[in-house]
Amino acid sequence: MARVGKKILEFDSEEHVAVDLSKKISELSAKYIKEKGSFTVVLSGGTLIDTLRKLVEKRDVDWSKWIIFFLDERVVPLTDPDSNYKLAYEGFLCKVGIPKSNIYCIKVKVTPKEAADDYEARLKQLVANKTLPLSPNGFPIFDLMLVGMGPEGHVASLFCWHFQRYETQRWITFIKASPKPPAERITMTLPVINSSKHIAMVVTGKEVADAVKVALHESDKGFAYIPLPVQMVSPTNGELTWYLDKDALSKMQGGR
Repeated sequence: MARVGKKILEFDSEEHVAVDLSKKISELSAKYIKEKGSFTVVLSGGTLIDTLRKLVEKRDVDWSKWIIFFLDERVVPLTDPDSNYKLAYEGFLCKVGIPKSNIYCIKVKVTPKEAADDYEARLKQLVANKTLPLSPNGFPIFDLMLVGMGPEGHVASLFCWHFQRYETQRWITFIKASPKPPAERITMTLPVINSSKHIAMVVTGKEVADAVKVALHESDKGFAYIPLPVQMVSPTNGELTWYLDKDALSKMQGGR
């Protein structure tokens, strides 16, 4: 799959985003299950999980072949309100038939470093047994990565002023002082994100409008401009599609 750059899809409402996203995901699911017998999906937290609600209504998805991973996770118990797993389970996973053995959660009751090391080791095991392919530059390849964006332009737990956004060797890194609570987290790194076959950047709501304006290049940039983490999402051999509603585009000139 050759690099195709980014595609920007604009919708009148978040509801329309949810409908179109569900259609695209179900099409990719059928494609990859037919080709190789599984569909590997990386979930992020936040409002993205609610935007998957239309996908739950699909009756033609073979959920038994899905394998779920987490883009980032808070180092808290899986039952904690701050857990991305808890959010995903209650809002999506418990409503579909994905086997629990196919859902890769964070290891709990360990330090952030230990949790990151464990998650990376489990991914490497899946590469070793051919569940996940490896990119030419040595990173796991997922079929679909569902990514959200924070109001200041962060993705996963890769924040603007944190060095983890520049990690180039590790698959999973950890954070002990997140600028938004909870402080301790693990996250996939940008080389892993950018190795995906398909990345859906799902961005809705007025609170992200300023970051959308910057990310889509309609803000002044000085000589020493440092890109937002979201601007560093650029697949090396895959597709990046932005799903934006009218609110997210509200700061763009002419509403875009």
